[in-house]
Amino acid sequence: MIDLHMHSFLSDGVLTPSELARRCEEMEFTAIAITDHVDSSNIQTVVPQIVKACNEINKHWKIKTIPGFEITHPPIEIIDDLIKEGRGLGAKIVVLHGETIVEPVKKGTNHAGVLADIDILAHPGIIDEEDARIAAEKNVYLEISGRKGHSFTNGHVGKMAQKTGAHLIFNSDSHAPGDIMSTGMARKVVIGAGLSVQQIENVFQNSQHLVDKALGS
Repeated sequence: MIDLHMHSFLSDGVLTPSELARRCEEMEFTAIAITDHVDSSNIQTVVPQIVKACNEINKHWKIKTIPGFEITHPPIEIIDDLIKEGRGLGAKIVVLHGETIVEPVKKGTNHAGVLADIDILAHPGIIDEEDARIAAEKNVYLEISGRKGHSFTNGHVGKMAQKTGAHLIFNSDSHAPGDIMSTGMARKVVIGAGLSVQQIENVFQNSQHLVDKALGS
């Protein structure tokens, strides 16, 4: 099991990065990314703290813990600047908070995201075919979400990916211990998005591809 969209108490999660990693290791995860919420107000403090915690965890534990961040509700015009800043601070996974139907995300965020240097467009809501095609061309992964509310449009996201060839990835978007999903539950969520057996396998292989990219292997 790999989960590349998880939150600690450095934003709105409830666990320290170490406890989050430890709980996932106990559930036999091989890798996670800690991707706390940022905008221009906190990126310079949050990302270095995540990087420091991940470096210490990786020295001592088997689980691979990857530093990242989730750009959340920013002005669209500064998305590129935030990406560059966060990567410069040491982040290896960049997530953009997409146009979920349960939050008032600025229209156009999905489009700006798939054109930018992000890795994952999280819970992209009712993403249109044009943006899904751009995601396919730019190798931006569209998220099948395990989080309540964000998961309402998983079926649509899966359909757009099948139609356009966009890559899919599953993430829990965990904020608390009860949000962390086992492999079995993750598979059920992905099946519920209406994917074929082969597409389901591809979803989980895509997670490994992103881990390999982040670790430079």
